[in-house]
Amino acid sequence: MRLKKGLGQHLLISGGVVEKIVSELEPEGLDVVEIGGGTGYLTRELLKKGPRSLTVIEIDPRMAERLQTIGDPRLRVLEADATSFDLCTVGESLILCGNLPYNVWAGIIERVIICHPCVERGVFMLQKETALKLTGKEKPGWLGIFFRTYFDAVYLMSVPARFFVPKPKVSSGVVRFSKKHAEGVPSELKKYKEFLTSLFTSPRKMLRKKFPQELLAQAGIEGTRRAEELSLEEILRLYNVYGGA
Repeated sequence: MRLKKGLGQHLLISGGVVEKIVSELEPEGLDVVEIGGGTGYLTRELLKKGPRSLTVIEIDPRMAERLQTIGDPRLRVLEADATSFDLCTVGESLILCGNLPYNVWAGIIERVIICHPCVERGVFMLQKETALKLTGKEKPGWLGIFFRTYFDAVYLMSVPARFFVPKPKVSSGVVRFSKKHAEGVPSELKKYKEFLTSLFTSPRKMLRKKFPQELLAQAGIEGTRRAEELSLEEILRLYNVYGGA
């Protein structure tokens, strides 16, 4: 089957990596959502591990039709766009997985954050640079901070480009994440996102050029600091002061 370049399709062909993703996911008896089922390689391995249900979200109608032929009664294939799909319509305590397309990963991650009340944990494979930022291994942008506000994330492993067809120009990374059950995280996601995107515009600009000195003092943050230097705790502290200003 010819892959669609516009959909960023790169199919994983490494059995060892697929087994690692499934073992980290531990899907037995749970409701699983796979994002981007492709030809069904990961889908079939997930079904072998006894999930209660497996919902696959696939935007490519050709791939969706192919996945339907698996014929397992636990499997439901939805031809839909994962960047706009409401995951909470599937269940209340979901386990997510998938090899996220390089060109739409940001939209999918943002959708997962929006749906975080019904997402318990998951394992994603993404472009390596992105995976490192989402787990705090490299300096994150606003989306990395947005993600780690609601999820704990761990970088598991790197996956060379040769393990995909067609071979991408960059390596991938596997991330395991789980929902934080902590108080104090922002409940107004739209407002918090707007704050983060503003904060990380020109991330090397000193904070005193973005916020009033009295606000920074109230948050206990020096005005000479920069957004890219702040910890998640400091960002949340600044947001709480900013939100109440």
